[in-house]
Amino acid sequence: MEKEPLLPISSPIKPQPSPPPPPLLRHLPEYNEISIAPSPLTPSSKELKDRLIFGSDSSSSSQLQNSTTSDIIEALALTLTSLNLRSKTAPAMATISEIDLFSETKPPQFGKPSIVRQGVMLLIVYLTLGVVIYSFNRDNFRGPETHPVVDALYFCIVTMCTIGYGDITPDSTATKLFSVAFVLVGFGFIDILLTGMLGYMLDLQENYLLRTIKGSYIIDVKKGRMRIRMKVALALGVVVLCIGIGVTFMHFIERLDWLDSFYLSVMSVTTVGYGDRVFNSLAGRIFASIWLLISTLAVARAFLYLAEARVDKRHRTMAKWVLSQDMTVARFLAADTDNNGFVSKSEYVIYMLKEMGKVSEKDVLLICKQFERLDAGNCGKISLADLLESHR
Repeated sequence: MEKEPLLPISSPIKPQPSPPPPPLLRHLPEYNEISIAPSPLTPSSKELKDRLIFGSDSSSSSQLQNSTTSDIIEALALTLTSLNLRSKTAPAMATISEIDLFSETKPPQFGKPSIVRQGVMLLIVYLTLGVVIYSFNRDNFRGPETHPVVDALYFCIVTMCTIGYGDITPDSTATKLFSVAFVLVGFGFIDILLTGMLGYMLDLQENYLLRTIKGSYIIDVKKGRMRIRMKVALALGVVVLCIGIGVTFMHFIERLDWLDSFYLSVMSVTTVGYGDRVFNSLAGRIFASIWLLISTLAVARAFLYLAEARVDKRHRTMAKWVLSQDMTVARFLAADTDNNGFVSKSEYVIYMLKEMGKVSEKDVLLICKQFERLDAGNCGKISLADLLESHR
């Protein structure tokens, strides 16, 4: 029997060592940059400084604990240096947050709903006081009567709006003094209502048009507001609407023909009030007490917009004329405010704004004084350290 050949005994196969991992890809240096890979275990002093300022997350807290005392001291030194020297690079976010914590006053807003509510409440108190005084002195007023409260309210509205039909007049010394005081105080309420309530209503209309109509002639896209001509058109449209409502009511309620209705409506909203046509019925005086107040305010607002349009046109004409003028020697010497022999860009801009009438010399001086107050180092520049020093 033949023996099977024995298999050769081979040595066990040794495991091959795994190849080294490929090197990590890093950003190639450009423009003479030097790229240095940060240490994965121990953070640098700059990283410690950033973590001391911005805070460290959970992944880096262990690295911060493993840092040596010298690294932390160096990071603190870098932090103090960056906060004290205020280098030309971007400041730390902590410094910016520190500045943002200072209180900032908001610009005054004249059309806020709170101002409107205050104006309405004061108007109600004012008219209530007038009605009460009129009711206790009804015998000292001459004119046709309908209802004591309605007549008193009608008289107060006609007096406050400076219409003065003459259908109800004071007939004693006390009532005449009361009428004088009432109309003088009424000017203040007209101003509050004009700049507050009616301005708020027109601003709501303008904001609605700004949201619905974009990219047309009505909207000034660069300034983000309605063009002044469209404001005038809107205010005049409100006046025409008030006149139309008055004409319709007077024709059907006061039983006036269309011409007399139009005549009385226009004379009323423009505060002329000749007195040859007045409101005699109870319903007419109730309507007039509301309609006259709104209509006269709308007319006054339209006149303000017309004046604003004239001023705006004058400014645009002046600006075009100033920009069309050549720079002469006299203009050069006037623009060279520091008398150093040349005109900088800032000097030229300030000079042109003063020539256009946009700013005055007094405004420039006030701005310069504020700059000098902020420039603690008197170096002609405002640094972040100066800004922090001024808020202390």
